[in-house]
Amino acid sequence: MIEKLFKLTANKTSVKTEVIAGVTTFMTMAYILFLNPNILSSTGMDKGAVFFATAVAAGIITITMGLVANFPIALAPGMGLNAFFATVALQGVGMKWEVALGAVFISGVIFMLLTVTKIRQILVVAVPGSLKVAITVGIGLFITVIGLKLSEIMVASASVIPPTLAKMQETGGKAGLMFFEWNIGFGSLKNPSMLLCLIGLGITAALMALRIKGSLLIGIFVTTIIGIPMGVTQIANGFSPIALPNFSNLAVGALDIKGALNMGIWTVVFTFTFVELFDTFGTLVGTANKAGLIDKEGKSPKIGKAMLVDAFGVSFGAFMGTSTVTAYVESAAGISEGGRTGLTAVTTGILFLCALILAPLATLIPNAATAPALIIVGLLMVSSIKDIDFEDFTEGFPAFMTFIMMPFTYSIANGVAAGIIFYTLLKVLTGKYKQVHWMMYLLFVLVVVRYIFLTEA
Repeated sequence: MIEKLFKLTANKTSVKTEVIAGVTTFMTMAYILFLNPNILSSTGMDKGAVFFATAVAAGIITITMGLVANFPIALAPGMGLNAFFATVALQGVGMKWEVALGAVFISGVIFMLLTVTKIRQILVVAVPGSLKVAITVGIGLFITVIGLKLSEIMVASASVIPPTLAKMQETGGKAGLMFFEWNIGFGSLKNPSMLLCLIGLGITAALMALRIKGSLLIGIFVTTIIGIPMGVTQIANGFSPIALPNFSNLAVGALDIKGALNMGIWTVVFTFTFVELFDTFGTLVGTANKAGLIDKEGKSPKIGKAMLVDAFGVSFGAFMGTSTVTAYVESAAGISEGGRTGLTAVTTGILFLCALILAPLATLIPNAATAPALIIVGLLMVSSIKDIDFEDFTEGFPAFMTFIMMPFTYSIANGVAAGIIFYTLLKVLTGKYKQVHWMMYLLFVLVVVRYIFLTEA
């Protein structure tokens, strides 16, 4: 039955190889189980509830990817998008996290429509490669800033200036921008949290340099243990690292779709959709190519189904109570071990579901233990900057504005918008307008109208 379902022989693989590949993929991305609760807890969400949502959403959607698309790709709440989620739903200053979940759900529905109508494929072709790479780089810088803040290496007091919340109420939800005024400084080595993070960063970086599988996950656990005698890791009396999931504080179905529609947060919805669009495309195509699943013309009959499963995962994840679920580039680790079919994904998904019994660990692990992983993930994403052609100013400058605006304005949306505006303008002004896809002109108009509309509001 397994042979018939996954076509192992046709893909020149075996059950043993696929299972090993699935375990490898899980080990390289299991860190999200502990990072995601720490990031989203800043919105007021319960850590245990986020851990549950992360494990279940990752498990079920990854298994679905394996069964429906027969693709060796694993999915989980995406880095960068969870940081953006935490930013817009920041406790005490942003919209309620229930509303933010509603925005993610809506973006998933839009994503499914874009996939079914083939518009998704047009958008992927329309946006130039330099901007796609710049978006990845910008998100990497954004994540690094969050890691530095969580570790208290960077002490940043952000004064939030929201024409946002105040104006939303005044204008009936027309204003949606959030502005931050930062006062940034260096932390103190007398701070045990900062010291622990630096120790953890050294350990995790060494593990990465030695190419040890599961380096980020191992680094989180080792740093957490070191934090016990330092007083950073707090262990309650009667603590047990393994326990059945606590269903009392779950956020399943807590999303507020009506609130999302009423608050005029289409900028947030647009950003979730836009970033997910290119993030997933790059991951799916890149990993499929590595696995030899794309033909000489660059096509694969499985890509379409994989995109649809991915789109469904966005809304499903929001319903479960977590930020955007997306395909993970760490899937390449399993493919490197020989994974070629959906059995690899099914194995990874099952392991995510089994991890539910580790929920107590999510509440135990301090920010100082997850911050090193965030900083290193940032590096991995920024490393793609080498693929941007800075010799061509019409390519390099828009890319630069894209990735520099994200951390400095604390908004992924602002970075994407800057890239679209400057790319289109420079190409037209230098007579290279034929290099601009017609869809980019439409996006340019939408972005400009968005900012004019929000400024007037």
